[in-house]
Amino acid sequence: MSSTRKSARCLAVLGTGSDVGKSIIVTGLCRLYRGRGVDVAPFKAQNMSNNSYVTLDGGEMGRAQIVQAQAARVEPTVDMNPVLLKPSADITAQVIVQGKAIGTRQASEYFADTDALFASARQSLGRLRDRHELIIMEGAGSCGEVNLRSRDFVNFRMAHAADAPVVLVADIDKGGVFAQIVGTMEVIPEEDRQRVAGFIVNRFRGDAALFADGIAWIQQRTGLPVLGLVPWFYHIQIDSEDGMPLDVVIDPPHAPADGRINIAVIRLPHISNFTDFNPLTREAPVALHYLSRPRDLRRYDLLILPGTKNVRSDLDWLRQTGWDQRIVEYVERGGQLAGVCGGYQMLGRAVHDPHGVEGAPGKTDGLGLLDLDTTLAAQKTLTRTIGRWRDLDSPVDGYEIHMGVTRRGADLKSVLDVTARSGQAVHDTDGAASADGRIWGVYLHGLFDGQAARRAFLRRLGPALASELPDDDLATLAEFQDRQYDLLAEHLRQHLDIDAMDRIIGL
Repeated sequence: MSSTRKSARCLAVLGTGSDVGKSIIVTGLCRLYRGRGVDVAPFKAQNMSNNSYVTLDGGEMGRAQIVQAQAARVEPTVDMNPVLLKPSADITAQVIVQGKAIGTRQASEYFADTDALFASARQSLGRLRDRHELIIMEGAGSCGEVNLRSRDFVNFRMAHAADAPVVLVADIDKGGVFAQIVGTMEVIPEEDRQRVAGFIVNRFRGDAALFADGIAWIQQRTGLPVLGLVPWFYHIQIDSEDGMPLDVVIDPPHAPADGRINIAVIRLPHISNFTDFNPLTREAPVALHYLSRPRDLRRYDLLILPGTKNVRSDLDWLRQTGWDQRIVEYVERGGQLAGVCGGYQMLGRAVHDPHGVEGAPGKTDGLGLLDLDTTLAAQKTLTRTIGRWRDLDSPVDGYEIHMGVTRRGADLKSVLDVTARSGQAVHDTDGAASADGRIWGVYLHGLFDGQAARRAFLRRLGPALASELPDDDLATLAEFQDRQYDLLAEHLRQHLDIDAMDRIIGL
């Protein structure tokens, strides 16, 4: 890169509230501008999510910026999400700065002084601006939380620091879109109002012509343009930032269906990295249910305990709700049970926490279904991991994010042969399985991302439906995701005033 290259331009995409679609808009803009030949990258100063990922250099960052980086066709770096909060309880979260955990903080402690975090975020943004031509910045929650303004460095404070014009996103599907936009503009101070360049009305349903007078009213009232009325879409699949995808039904009223491979994932209170299971939903014979309330499990072919940011607390929850008994009964009837990361730890005899990683130091009994014990360490394991699924003889490629060190009994077999971690060749194993293979767990996230391993596993799980799982009709996950980003960019191109966006950015 030339030393004379100018610092990248920035555009800040802020919201009138949480879950108004900021992440999706940023993702689409990243692919749209990349498709036009602009070297673009995403940035979010602070993210709050238990859905995280490991970069090539071993840093941890939120998956939303991973998705946006993929859309921009750039390698993700922790500078794209320099501060990540991973909630472990209602008022506590693990704080990760530029990819490394610096400890667990209560909300009051975290917000007491955010200047150092703001400085780290500005440093990261500066590095991104030196490497790219355009940075699409994402805000967090509502940019109009006046009581938090002095401590909020994600929204207007960062936009001011970057001298970035602001596009404000509102969600018409929630209702009250006029109040969202006008209310936000009314409560923010004048210096913030001066930075807002226009609005995007997101998640519209129906005849756009019927909202023409609404657009005119917003523009007349605010003096700023509505840059687009973006319809709700059903034909595009983009990984959700932190909550469950919008089309996922938790605790469906209907029972598992005949003629399907029925898989249930327990919706733990502190569930993390639920995107591990999204690839399963792309397979025609699979029915995937998320369950929070105990129910009859007998007709499920597989039950999964997912990752969790607080395995000890979620073990207590399993007992308080009666899930533990349901799980044991399911296994005793011959059901197949899998655990990923924290779910893997739950399968063992106990989780020891001598350092108080997840609360007060102590020990929590596991489900006792596998002969293994886990000790939570002060140092987090963060690796990109490659190996083979031993029983299936299929390649796997994923990542590990865990505080625990698990020791398995001599009678348990490993699940994966690990051949590389963080780019270095190793001869190791991951996971543990019962002698009959019905109960097993691994630390590896992304286990089902690869088509070969996913389909081999499903053929074994539902052999009667193997014919619905051919070898070559489905694109790889990366190809599938790339197509979704193209579809999203085209969706925005059709419904945004791109010429006006260019003028706002200064392209």
